[in-house]
Amino acid sequence: MQAMTPDRTIRELLAFYQEAGVDALVGEATVDRLAGEPPAPAPAPAIAKPNIAAKPAPSVPPRTISARELDLQGRAGAAAPPSPDAAVMAAREAARSAGSLEELRAILDAFEGCALRNTASRLVFADGTPGARVMFVGEAPGRDEDIAGLPFVGRSGQLLDRMMAAIGLDRTTAYIANIIPWRPPGNRTPTPQESAICLPFIQRQIELANPDVLVSLGGPSATTLLNVIDGILKSRGRWLTYQTGTREIRAIATLHPAYLLRQPLQKRLAWRDFLAIKKALA
Repeated sequence: MQAMTPDRTIRELLAFYQEAGVDALVGEATVDRLAGEPPAPAPAPAIAKPNIAAKPAPSVPPRTISARELDLQGRAGAAAPPSPDAAVMAAREAARSAGSLEELRAILDAFEGCALRNTASRLVFADGTPGARVMFVGEAPGRDEDIAGLPFVGRSGQLLDRMMAAIGLDRTTAYIANIIPWRPPGNRTPTPQESAICLPFIQRQIELANPDVLVSLGGPSATTLLNVIDGILKSRGRWLTYQTGTREIRAIATLHPAYLLRQPLQKRLAWRDFLAIKKALA
């Protein structure tokens, strides 16, 4: 095996850090945090000085502050982020104020209660046709979705497109979104707090999209939206009811396309679910 050059090793390490969401350095020199405190230097002996009349200090021109220093000062003086409970309450109030999907997207784009927006490249709101009879909801966008600003555009999205095409659907006859509209760093699993903060927005999005059939893609989506407590393999394929507050929507959970890429033999189960969706839309 050919040995890796130092330059290639450094490039791959930097690429790993970027994929994991690292975007800033703590310091330029390494620090051993486990080492004890260094001994304090002994005070220098006092040296008698001749009594010389003090001279006025030379005038020093004021130092120009750079734009970066001003930005760092502004960040240091910024208000602390809200507590999780306060962020959830703010999300509920903001989501309720949206009268349309366009307003909801603008509200989400300006919402600062979820820290994921600070590490994601852009908001991933939705794709497809608002008002379509069927709406698919996943958990969170990944790297490809973060780059494109659209949900389900990577490998799992391409599989979802083929699954929809098998029952006569495409992105012009369906509406697609995620519970979390920002990519978690390194594609990690969203925390329960992050899901709770984003939940009012996807609930309002479903209410405004007003589909006839709601499809939860994967276990996290089914648990968050449909309150299922069984695993996705037990809960998939069963018709449930989703309450918007103004009407009931028929809902079903199925396997996430990313799971099917890892477990292709389970596609037969997803095919049964999609046939049930086709029958419900007929």
